[in-house]
Formats: sequence, structure tokens, C-alpha cells
Amino acid sequence: MDYDFVPPPKRKPLKWPNGKRMAVQVTLNLEYWDMMKESKQPYYAGGPPALPDTMPGNVLDVPNFSWREYGQRAGIWRLFDTFDEVGVPSSCTLNAKLGLERRDIVEAAKERGWELVCHNYEQGDLLTNYQSDPAAEEALIDSALSVYEDVVGRQSPGWLSSSLRSTPNTPEILAKKGMKFICDYMNDEQPYLMKTGSGPIVAIPYSIEVNDFGFFLRRNFTTTQTLEMLKEQFDQLYLESAKTGKLMSVGLHPHVSGHPFRIRAIREFLAYAKSFDDVWWATREEMADWYLENHESHIPTQD
Repeated sequence: MDYDFVPPPKRKPLKWPNGKRMAVQVTLNLEYWDMMKESKQPYYAGGPPALPDTMPGNVLDVPNFSWREYGQRAGIWRLFDTFDEVGVPSSCTLNAKLGLERRDIVEAAKERGWELVCHNYEQGDLLTNYQSDPAAEEALIDSALSVYEDVVGRQSPGWLSSSLRSTPNTPEILAKKGMKFICDYMNDEQPYLMKTGSGPIVAIPYSIEVNDFGFFLRRNFTTTQTLEMLKEQFDQLYLESAKTGKLMSVGLHPHVSGHPFRIRAIREFLAYAKSFDDVWWATREEMADWYLENHESHIPTQD
């Protein structure tokens, strides 16, 4: 895997399709965590915990497990209702265990016609555990993709790794399997191409800055502060998009953003962004398909 470093002054203006000025992707991460694991090692679950004390994987951690499960039992349904109320879509990520254990959530996203992107097998089993064994990494990816196809009814068009923790082998494995995009890299505000031995794959940037793990949990923003921050991010990117199209990525987790006292920030931001007619609420697959056909008009292929 390799990709070119091309700073913005050396890029051509990015012109989104159909006269759209800016793209917005709001991700709902549909994730499942095992209650326990057969290990004495601390259970790495990704993201900040409710209680910081680490527990061995083979000891039940009720506060942290049930806090995360709140997102499946309550938070996601409030978020579904909020997106419906405003009338905008989400681009959802889905780990395989949630597809197996919480099928109602998958069906609710499918009924809305929303995008579902494969998001590893189980949230605590990171691809980086297999960096020195590409065959084992590929086997884990295959297991996730197999479940995805069974529960979603199609092949996954792309991939987001648990905790964004992928390996140097991951883009190559994904491209070999026909996937169009990877979302692990947070190094830009525009898509770009990664080179692999199986052809190019589109890097569609995700964000850990504009992410509820960051603004609600790590920075402890209030609901009002979060709304102001989201609008600030949108307004600046919209301003810059007059010259070259930008992407605003927002990452949400149902056990964080799905609480009653936080939902106003999500609802009012979505309504604010929707009020702009020239915003492209693109799925990642739509963006990848378009970029694969149009990347030469943005960042020409370098020898």
C-alpha cells in the first residue's frame, strides 16, 4: 500500500457532482461487544470507558458492558427517530457480531435504505493483533465479510476497522476482495487514492476530532457547545468549498450520542446542514464510485 503526498495547493479544485458544494457524512457506528472473553488480558473495547478501571476479559465488567449495550437497547432507536424527523440519511458501519446478535438494528437501517459498511467482526478483536500474520488478518476480514453478506444481502462496498486500527496489509487485502474504499485514515478533508497491487482503493477520511468520543467524552462538551462546534466545522468547510469541495465527516456512537440530554445537538445540527441545498448527503460507496471515475480531475496519477 502506498499513497502520494499532494498538498492542497498542488491539487486541482474538487467539484462534487450535480453542482453540490460540500459533502456531509454522519456515521452511526453499529457495534457489538462480547460480554466476556476467554482471556486474562484486559478487554480492549475501543473508545473511552464508562469506568476507567480495566478488568480481565474473563471477568464480567457490568458497568462498561451495560453502558455500551444501552446504545443497542435505547440510544440507536432515539437516533433513528432523530434522523427520520429531520429527513436525512446516515452512513452506518456494522460489525459482524451486531449483525448476528442484534438483527433488528440492521433491519431498521435497511428499511430506511441507509448505507451499511463492514466494521470488523467484533469490536475488541483488532486487525493490529495480526499485523505479523497477513493470512490471519485476511481470515478475520473474511469472517466479517461473510456475516455481512448474510445479514445485509450484498457484498460490503468498503471497510472501517475497529478503532481505525488497521495494518499496512489491510488496503491490499480489501482491494483484492473488490472493495472500493477504506475509512481508517483521518489525514484529509477530501478523498484520495491508495495504490495496491490489486488496483486503487479510495481513502474516504473519517474523523476522530468531529466524533462523539472526542467532543462528548474526552473534551466533556455540553450539548450546546457540541452544537456550536459542529456548526463551526460545517461553516468553515462550506466557506472553503466555494473553491474546492470538502467533506465533513461526523462519527457517532449510539451509547454516547443516543442519550436524551445530548440528542438536541445532533437533531439541530442535522437540521442546520439540511437547510443548505447544495450539500451532498453522499454514501461512501457513491463517493468512491464517483471519485474512481473523476480522480484525475482532482489529483492526477503520479508516476
